[in-house]
Amino acid sequence: MTRLFIALGIAAAATLVTGHVLAADGIGRIEDGVPAANAKVGTPPDVIDPDFAVKALATRIDLLENPSGPITFFGQLSDGTTLTEPDQNTYLVLDHNPGGPTAGFDYGRHFLFQGHENGAPFAYVTRINLDLPQSSPHRITLLTPVDPTTGNTGFGSIDGSTYNPFSNTLLFTEEAGNAGGVFQISVDWPPQINTLDAFLGKGGYEGIHPDNSGNIYIIEDVGGATSATAGLVNGRQPNSFVYRYVPNNPSRIEDGGQLQALQVTVDGTPVVFGGPAAVDADISSTAQLRLHTPGTSFPIQWVTIHTSKAGDTAPFSANAAAKAAGATPFKRPENMAWLPGSGFRTFFFDPTGDTDAVAGENPFLQARGAYGAIFRVDLRDDDDHDADKSHHGRISLFFLGDHVHNSFDNLAFANEKQLLAAEDRGDTLHTQLNTLDSVWTFDVKSKNKQPIRFIALGRDLTSLQHGEDNEPTGVFVSNGSTSRKQLLGTEESLEHARGFFTRQHGDNTVFEFFRKPERRAAK
Repeated sequence: MTRLFIALGIAAAATLVTGHVLAADGIGRIEDGVPAANAKVGTPPDVIDPDFAVKALATRIDLLENPSGPITFFGQLSDGTTLTEPDQNTYLVLDHNPGGPTAGFDYGRHFLFQGHENGAPFAYVTRINLDLPQSSPHRITLLTPVDPTTGNTGFGSIDGSTYNPFSNTLLFTEEAGNAGGVFQISVDWPPQINTLDAFLGKGGYEGIHPDNSGNIYIIEDVGGATSATAGLVNGRQPNSFVYRYVPNNPSRIEDGGQLQALQVTVDGTPVVFGGPAAVDADISSTAQLRLHTPGTSFPIQWVTIHTSKAGDTAPFSANAAAKAAGATPFKRPENMAWLPGSGFRTFFFDPTGDTDAVAGENPFLQARGAYGAIFRVDLRDDDDHDADKSHHGRISLFFLGDHVHNSFDNLAFANEKQLLAAEDRGDTLHTQLNTLDSVWTFDVKSKNKQPIRFIALGRDLTSLQHGEDNEPTGVFVSNGSTSRKQLLGTEESLEHARGFFTRQHGDNTVFEFFRKPERRAAK
């Protein structure tokens, strides 16, 4: 098999392509893949499936059109050393010019938004104006300038992002434990920003997605306590939850509603957080083993953990509320994705696991999710005639992480059948297994769940100089529609879609990936 080796630096990638071919169904089917991951040695190039090519859209030293305080570049602060870590991408195609800092200038109609994951209080949000040439001074716009009084943005660890067509706003999450939460930004200039802590709560939030009724699903990534007990060494207590917010008024989250958390019942008993004294018991529980066993399926329900009303201002800890209400904890879920065409009744989410080989290579712990997992949730239809109305659907294990495939993070459907899952092993696990991250492809409608490696990530020189490894993040496939009928998660959202990802912790380069014209013709 011929392979395409690409050093995904901005100069190299820019010379590879001058355009892209849009598939009628997402980015097209992924069939060949990449045979092996890169070893953690030197600065190997990224390797992508031979049917695809990439184009760099933005990188670390690209200037912002409206710099503010220390925020002057796309991927690093003005001190020249602090990397700002652009994370989850959201692509939108607007029917109008949303405006920008330069009055009267046409910024185009195609935009890619991303939050930056650097620490508080200098995390920020950027907008790449895709219709402008890379040489344009208006190419990248800062949406969260520093406060003139405090000299900072007030945000930290911005991770997830999505577009909510009901409120016509962008939603961003802060993955910062009880300091994290969700805030929203208006699409048009000047950006109007407000936090939603009184309604969605404080938590280490990462993935966030609406459904077709205006409910907001949120995935939490908060690590639990680590065991030092023989046989459980470096296993971590499940400590994070899957939430949904049912608003009173879908067009205004601030009008109040119910925040709920997922509860799984295994063999008649809800799986709950055992508390600080139950670290080992939670890690080694039979319920966790059953939950992570292939071929099993268990009932779920949504338990209400907080009710809000219009005018509320007091924040609350969603994590603490979920524990108190008996919701089911997982090992750091990172993201979720709706199955296209499921009517927003089926979604996948992925606990990343312990990101440690001592735990992962332990068969006892691996069988309980130490190397991560991907779960499938099938929600019951409102008109379901099941006599037992106490359960709201079922959860089943889709894939259990192992030595080769683990530490799953961002999720996105490449087409109506294939789910992309990016790894986030972290530097420790990279070293332990001498393996850098990959982006995997899973066929969710096939009985053969063996994944195809779509991208084998390399490592750029900036990452090496900072003593880090790169991470693939922000994997996103969508046609960018703002219509509710083409909301991400519908088959329509994949018609003529575009694909994006970011290589984080180094040059912080954002890429578009697409099928090469000659390879599409050959298929």
